[in-house]
Amino acid sequence: MAQRRKKELVLKGSGVSPGVAVGPAYVLAAETAAVAKREIAPAEVPAEISRLEQALIKTRGEIRALQKDLADRTAMHDASILDAHLMVLDDKMFVEEVIREIGERRLNAEWVVREVSDRYAQALASLNDEYLRERVADVRDVARRVVRNLLGAEAPSLRGLPQRHIVVCQDLAPSDTAGLRKEFVSGFATDLGSPTSHSAVMARALEIPAVVALHNVTDAVTTGDEVLMDGNRGIFIVHPTPERLAEYGKVAEERRHITQGLRSLRQEPAVTRDGRRVALLANAESLDELPAVLDYGAEGIGLFRSEYLYLAEKRMVGEEEQTAVYTRVAEALKPRPVVIRTLDLGGDKFLHETTEHRESNPFLGCRSIRLTLLYPEQFKVQLRAILRAGVAGNVKVMYPMVSNAGEVAQANALLEEARRELEARGVPHARQMEVGAMVEIPSAALTADALAEHVRFFSLGTNDLIQYTLAVDRKNERVAYLYEPTHPAVLKLIQLTIEAGRRRGIAVGVCGEMAADPLMTPLLVGLGIDSLSMAPAAVPLVKDAVRSLSLARCEQLAQQALACKSGAEVLGLCRKLMGEVAPELLQLV
Repeated sequence: MAQRRKKELVLKGSGVSPGVAVGPAYVLAAETAAVAKREIAPAEVPAEISRLEQALIKTRGEIRALQKDLADRTAMHDASILDAHLMVLDDKMFVEEVIREIGERRLNAEWVVREVSDRYAQALASLNDEYLRERVADVRDVARRVVRNLLGAEAPSLRGLPQRHIVVCQDLAPSDTAGLRKEFVSGFATDLGSPTSHSAVMARALEIPAVVALHNVTDAVTTGDEVLMDGNRGIFIVHPTPERLAEYGKVAEERRHITQGLRSLRQEPAVTRDGRRVALLANAESLDELPAVLDYGAEGIGLFRSEYLYLAEKRMVGEEEQTAVYTRVAEALKPRPVVIRTLDLGGDKFLHETTEHRESNPFLGCRSIRLTLLYPEQFKVQLRAILRAGVAGNVKVMYPMVSNAGEVAQANALLEEARRELEARGVPHARQMEVGAMVEIPSAALTADALAEHVRFFSLGTNDLIQYTLAVDRKNERVAYLYEPTHPAVLKLIQLTIEAGRRRGIAVGVCGEMAADPLMTPLLVGLGIDSLSMAPAAVPLVKDAVRSLSLARCEQLAQQALACKSGAEVLGLCRKLMGEVAPELLQLV
């Protein structure tokens, strides 16, 4: 009697690393090392603290070894993405709190490490800032390794599996992702996670397909089940039908062919068929990403997120340190432009040195340019560092979350003060520097003419512009369906900004996620955008889209879009046009 085939189950998550993988699943159980609470005698405290110190040393050695291994296998060079783990181990407050509680409460080290790390993780998870919420995984990952070393337990390993598997788990810790090898793992899928997590970044660097935020994939799969995953579209299929496997076999082959073709565009300009050139730039936040910026053929950096340096160090970073980092970025990209965004931090997540107040609604509170203007002397430290890096001749500065012209005027006055201070000290610096403003608040778009009197370029931060315009938190699953980049209100604000830029003779670019979506390329080009800045890996895709289009057709589309009454109508027009001029790209979005 023939065995009855199991019913296909399709799950939708977030694709964070591209590619198709098919094969047996391997369900990785959450590591839950049993930790007993044990009281110790006062005389045992020094030995317990010594045991903790040895575990910290061993954990540090493990992470250093992972960094070297990751650097050897990817283009991440020094793999500083794992520096966040080392910083947890070197965090004096964290270590001293553990030592103090061991002594005061006279409890065993592993129990105290687990408790203290849980408190730290819960505090980070409660914040409204995505970057800091993502660091919860780093804290838990480090604590798990320290506890494991205190217990003398062996780390779980995926090596030795009889064939390549697709790993399925609740969440994959960053250090575990760094240790994945393509000879054992063809992809991974998780219940939790996000595109900005360190695990997602490393999956892309390792070129391992990954889908996260599947919610209940660990309940739906058992080890040995045949599964199929699409890291481009965020689809995970359990027990795929023969028809589905055949379909995806063709899709995978087509994608390989398209991807190979995109690589050949690395040195080609992004020019439409009728001669309109669009500058394609990259977003970056660390030195690790610079090789990718060049490898994918970006024409420079349109957004360098300077706050990563402060958040990584958990303190105000001095002028010399900042200058060194910004100079390395400028020299690595020279003569390509580098736009350094000044600190874009919120009132709920800034450093102790700069804020004493917690805010009930930090997204509408003292953040970004508002916060830096509140601390002019500390702001000038960053501005001096940017000016010093500007000696390379390719550096520009950009202010985030501008809401009125007065803020830009204040920031420019501080920039001039910083320049005069460097002049007085005899320190080499850029005498002139292009200044830009991010347009990510409706008030900025509506008063773009006034803002344009103080800057040389605009950069539309569409992620925030959409959220603030539509009053939608795109991370909130209950209202995420309302987050529409093509909403008529959003398009009108973009149009107003571009028109103001044209009247004042200044360039207008986009640095939000709209820039990385080839479906949005004809719309943005048609509206008159001069540059698009995106994740490095998206550059070839968007370049192919630009080179497949004509400006005339894009302008026609833009006019049709501005007359539409819904975002869905606009998206339909974009998809129809891209299907006509570059149908192969629809396979990749």
